[in-house]
Amino acid sequence: MIRMVIADDHPIVRAGLVALFGSEADIEIVAEASTAGQAVSAAERENPDVVLMDLQFGAPGSMTGADATRRIRTLEAAPYVLVLTNYDSDGDIIGAVEAGASGYLLKDAPPHELIAAVRAAAAGESALAPVIASRLLDRLRAPRVSLSAREIEVLGLVAAGRANTEIATELFLSETTVKSHLAHIFSKLDVSSRTAAVSAARQKGILR
Repeated sequence: MIRMVIADDHPIVRAGLVALFGSEADIEIVAEASTAGQAVSAAERENPDVVLMDLQFGAPGSMTGADATRRIRTLEAAPYVLVLTNYDSDGDIIGAVEAGASGYLLKDAPPHELIAAVRAAAAGESALAPVIASRLLDRLRAPRVSLSAREIEVLGLVAAGRANTEIATELFLSETTVKSHLAHIFSKLDVSSRTAAVSAARQKGILR
């Protein structure tokens, strides 16, 4: 029996997922979570095999699905985490994979794909939506613009309107290091301003 936690902040989405997986004889929903914090608590309490994790919960600035994934994967006998989201930007995908997610699926995936992915994750296999797998392969093959995970994180905060001092505080970096990251970002994107960097990153699918 695969013990699963479903974490999503939309009640209707959760209800749909519970109905979908509840009809499978080999899957048991042991908890639901509407916040990333609840997902971590449920993983600690219920000792599931798989956590089905959304990426964004509620208000900006709250714990994300990637944050929760990172914490869950540090638990003793850590469950596998399968991301299920609407977002397919490079930043989201890389952030989730680096946090320890075993798979990455989009919410428009057909039901049989979701069920197969949960079984694959429970067996310790990776489960990537075809479009996500091709994006990752393209990124590995492409010599074009390739920002590091930290650079994407910095640029994401720039896009959210944060100043260098705020970015430094949030990421536990020095302001000099933040400026260095921005210089590398500008160079890689061939731009000369923060606004142009954010715009170019969105056009290239690096940021959503």
